[in-house]
Amino acid sequence: MPPALDDQLCFALYAASRATTQAYRPGLARLGLTYPQFITLLALCQHDGLGVAELAQRLHLDASTLSPLLKRMETMGLVERRRSTRDERRVTIHLTAAGRDLAGSAAQVRQEVAQRFDLTAEEAEQMRILALRLIHTLEPDDAG
Repeated sequence: MPPALDDQLCFALYAASRATTQAYRPGLARLGLTYPQFITLLALCQHDGLGVAELAQRLHLDASTLSPLLKRMETMGLVERRRSTRDERRVTIHLTAAGRDLAGSAAQVRQEVAQRFDLTAEEAEQMRILALRLIHTLEPDDAG
């Protein structure tokens, strides 16, 4: 007989991920953002001007998933796509002033959700480190 569902690490990670994303939904909805748009803003705040492929890799998304998301965010006035003057095939993504302002407002939502976690700062950091280790171990190596 297989182990019980609640004894599976994969199920615990899946359910925790869904619960976390759901916890963000009300606060982000107030700002007119989805969770993928929120993490895109965070990534661009840290590294503005990434190429689409680099941004997709940073967000752990397929470029085909990211492209429509970026188009919508551009329509919302949050980002702009710029074609490289050196290589016309390369498009970089940049936050607009409105995007930066909204990212600042979204930081408040992150704090609200973090308060609901019922974890000490040390527990949250350990969980983050372990999750990153899983990501780096399980995702395919793009260099090979």
